[in-house]
Amino acid sequence: MDTRESKTREEELKHLKEVSQPEDFDHPEPDANQPEAKQPSRGWHRILPIVIVVVGILVAGLLMFSSAE
Repeated sequence: MDTRESKTREEELKHLKEVSQPEDFDHPEPDANQPEAKQPSRGWHRILPIVIVVVGILVAGLLMFSSAE
């Protein structure tokens, strides 16, 4: 492990090149074998808010009717 505070210009350039390049050159695109990762969502992002609103209305209705009795 290098514990020196400063590096030479060549060492810094070498480090930046190592960090900026991907580690696996044989498989540059990890999602190539996962077509489902490229597909858009199928509407779950629309259904969840509707479910939340319906549950909220039901809870509010139950609270209002239970306190009226």
